[in-house]
Amino acid sequence: MKFVLMTKATRHLEAGIPPSQASKDALQNYLQELDEAGILIATEQFYPSSSGLRMSFPKPGDRPVLAWGPLSEVKELVSGFTLIEVNSEEEAIEWALRMPDPNGYGEGIIELRRVYEQSQTGVDSLQKGLEYELRGQIGMLGNR
Repeated sequence: MKFVLMTKATRHLEAGIPPSQASKDALQNYLQELDEAGILIATEQFYPSSSGLRMSFPKPGDRPVLAWGPLSEVKELVSGFTLIEVNSEEEAIEWALRMPDPNGYGEGIIELRRVYEQSQTGVDSLQKGLEYELRGQIGMLGNR
Protein backbone atom coordinates (compact mmCIF):
# COMPACT_ATOMS: atom_id res chain seq x y z
CA MET A 1 0.00 0.00 0.00
CA LYS A 2 1.13 3.49 -0.84
CA PHE A 3 1.42 6.41 1.56
CA VAL A 4 2.47 9.98 1.05
CA LEU A 5 4.34 12.00 3.64
CA MET A 6 3.42 15.62 2.96
CA THR A 7 5.67 18.23 4.50
CA LYS A 8 3.99 21.49 5.35
CA ALA A 9 5.40 24.89 4.48
CA THR A 10 6.94 27.09 7.13
CA ARG A 11 7.38 30.83 7.49
CA HIS A 12 11.09 30.37 6.73
CA LEU A 13 10.47 28.45 3.50
CA GLU A 14 7.79 30.89 2.38
CA ALA A 15 10.31 33.69 2.95
CA GLY A 16 12.79 31.85 0.71
CA ILE A 17 15.09 30.83 3.58
CA PRO A 18 16.35 27.31 2.86
CA PRO A 19 16.63 24.59 5.52
CA SER A 20 19.87 24.41 7.48
CA GLN A 21 22.62 22.17 6.15
CA ALA A 22 22.07 19.83 9.11
CA SER A 23 18.37 19.51 8.17
CA LYS A 24 19.25 18.91 4.52
CA ASP A 25 21.77 16.22 5.50
CA ALA A 26 19.33 14.51 7.89
CA LEU A 27 16.60 14.46 5.25
CA GLN A 28 19.00 13.16 2.60
CA ASN A 29 20.08 10.33 4.93
CA TYR A 30 16.44 9.47 5.63
CA LEU A 31 15.61 9.37 1.91
CA GLN A 32 18.63 7.15 1.32
CA GLU A 33 17.34 4.74 3.99
CA LEU A 34 13.93 4.65 2.29
CA ASP A 35 15.61 3.96 -1.04
CA GLU A 36 17.83 1.22 0.38
CA ALA A 37 14.76 -0.39 1.99
CA GLY A 38 13.18 -0.46 -1.48
CA ILE A 39 10.08 1.52 -0.48
CA LEU A 40 10.81 4.99 -1.90
CA ILE A 41 8.76 5.76 -5.01
CA ALA A 42 9.25 9.52 -5.36
CA THR A 43 10.12 12.63 -3.44
CA GLU A 44 9.88 16.30 -4.47
CA GLN A 45 10.08 19.74 -2.89
CA PHE A 46 8.08 22.78 -4.00
CA TYR A 47 9.04 26.42 -4.45
CA PRO A 48 7.41 28.93 -2.05
CA SER A 49 3.77 29.75 -2.77
CA SER A 50 4.84 33.12 -4.19
CA SER A 51 5.62 31.22 -7.40
CA GLY A 52 2.25 29.46 -7.51
CA LEU A 53 -1.48 30.01 -7.55
CA ARG A 54 -4.60 28.50 -6.01
CA MET A 55 -7.76 27.68 -7.98
CA SER A 56 -11.11 27.48 -6.26
CA PHE A 57 -14.53 26.54 -7.61
CA PRO A 58 -17.14 28.58 -5.71
CA LYS A 59 -19.91 27.93 -8.28
CA PRO A 60 -20.43 24.58 -10.02
CA GLY A 61 -19.86 24.87 -13.76
CA ASP A 62 -18.23 28.34 -13.58
CA ARG A 63 -14.61 29.04 -14.35
CA PRO A 64 -12.31 28.64 -11.35
CA VAL A 65 -11.26 31.69 -9.36
CA LEU A 66 -7.48 32.21 -9.25
CA ALA A 67 -5.53 33.52 -6.27
CA TRP A 68 -1.91 34.23 -7.05
CA GLY A 69 0.80 33.63 -4.46
CA PRO A 70 2.10 34.28 -1.99
CA LEU A 71 -0.77 32.45 -0.35
CA SER A 72 -1.82 33.02 3.25
CA GLU A 73 -2.34 30.31 5.85
CA VAL A 74 1.27 29.10 5.63
CA LYS A 75 0.64 26.09 7.88
CA GLU A 76 -1.94 24.81 5.37
CA LEU A 77 0.50 24.83 2.43
CA VAL A 78 2.36 21.73 1.29
CA SER A 79 6.07 22.26 0.66
CA GLY A 80 6.90 18.79 -0.60
CA PHE A 81 6.07 15.12 -0.55
CA THR A 82 7.63 11.67 -0.27
CA LEU A 83 5.72 8.74 -1.72
CA ILE A 84 6.43 5.30 -0.25
CA GLU A 85 5.05 1.81 -0.73
CA VAL A 86 4.96 -0.44 2.35
CA ASN A 87 3.17 -3.57 3.57
CA SER A 88 1.06 -2.01 6.31
CA GLU A 89 -0.14 1.20 7.89
CA GLU A 90 1.98 0.41 10.95
CA GLU A 91 5.09 0.24 8.76
CA ALA A 92 4.18 3.59 7.17
CA ILE A 93 3.77 5.16 10.62
CA GLU A 94 7.14 3.76 11.73
CA TRP A 95 8.85 5.30 8.70
CA ALA A 96 6.98 8.58 9.20
CA LEU A 97 8.16 8.74 12.82
CA ARG A 98 11.75 8.43 11.60
CA MET A 99 11.46 11.37 9.18
CA PRO A 100 13.43 14.36 10.46
CA ASP A 101 11.99 17.86 10.63
CA PRO A 102 12.28 18.58 6.92
CA ASN A 103 12.87 22.31 7.26
CA GLY A 104 14.44 22.72 10.68
CA TYR A 105 13.70 25.83 12.71
CA GLY A 106 11.25 23.83 14.85
CA GLU A 107 8.32 24.56 12.57
CA GLY A 108 8.11 21.25 10.74
CA ILE A 109 4.82 19.46 10.24
CA ILE A 110 4.48 16.16 8.39
CA GLU A 111 1.16 14.67 7.35
CA LEU A 112 0.89 10.95 6.53
CA ARG A 113 -1.90 9.96 4.14
CA ARG A 114 -2.76 6.69 2.45
CA VAL A 115 -3.04 6.79 -1.35
CA TYR A 116 -5.95 5.17 -3.12
CA GLU A 117 -4.87 2.15 -5.11
CA GLN A 118 -6.19 1.84 -8.68
CA SER A 119 -8.22 -1.28 -7.83
CA GLN A 120 -9.92 0.49 -4.87
CA THR A 121 -10.91 3.69 -6.65
CA GLY A 122 -14.13 2.40 -8.25
CA VAL A 123 -15.39 0.76 -5.07
CA ASP A 124 -14.41 3.70 -2.90
CA SER A 125 -16.04 6.19 -5.27
CA LEU A 126 -19.29 4.23 -5.19
CA GLN A 127 -19.10 4.00 -1.40
CA LYS A 128 -18.38 7.72 -1.08
CA GLY A 129 -21.28 8.53 -3.40
CA LEU A 130 -23.65 6.47 -1.29
CA GLU A 131 -22.31 8.06 1.90
CA TYR A 132 -22.81 11.54 0.42
CA GLU A 133 -26.37 10.70 -0.57
CA LEU A 134 -27.18 9.30 2.87
CA ARG A 135 -25.62 12.28 4.63
CA GLY A 136 -27.75 14.55 2.47
CA GLN A 137 -30.88 12.64 3.41
CA ILE A 138 -29.97 12.75 7.09
CA GLY A 139 -29.41 16.50 6.79
CA MET A 140 -32.84 16.87 5.20
CA LEU A 141 -34.42 15.02 8.09
CA GLY A 142 -32.69 17.31 10.56
CA ASN A 143 -34.15 20.43 8.91
CA ARG A 144 -37.81 19.47 9.51
